[in-house]
Amino acid sequence: MAGGLTKYRHLSRDSAHRQALLRNLVTSLIKDESIHTTWPKAKEAQRLAEKLITFAKKDNETSRRKAQGILYTPHELMPKLFGEIRERYLNRPGGYTRVLRTEPKDSYDQAPSAILELVDGPKDMRFAMTAAAVARDRKLGKKHTDLTVKNISKVTRFRAEGRDAFEEMVEKVSKLDM
Repeated sequence: MAGGLTKYRHLSRDSAHRQALLRNLVTSLIKDESIHTTWPKAKEAQRLAEKLITFAKKDNETSRRKAQGILYTPHELMPKLFGEIRERYLNRPGGYTRVLRTEPKDSYDQAPSAILELVDGPKDMRFAMTAAAVARDRKLGKKHTDLTVKNISKVTRFRAEGRDAFEEMVEKVSKLDM
């Protein structure tokens, strides 16, 4: 039965290999806050990353043990996960990660590619792109489009000092264009 109901993507790997792959991707995501991989891997890693951040928000002994079982280098990443990342997402009800489709990584492969990133972080691509759009609109003296206004509210809603950080980024981008 083609296209039947499956609970997750198997990624053409057996169970142990798939779990190791996803743990490795999530470990890299927590460490670097942004990873570039294929789209199906990014979507599956996104599921595990969301669970991991939810564990960090609970911050009890059980959730610490579960998070430690997922990360490959827990001694390095547990302080970041239960410190900086937990504080960043404490008031956010969900949606801690974002998958952005990109051009295929390799020319010989043509596999659908994507960037998996943590939202409201230092490497937040939507934040930078929205700031660039606002800077361009201000330079040209144009009114913001509805999409730009929507993106401004999205990127500033849960970020600490969101409006101030956004204005700083717009100024930074404006200076780069001159």
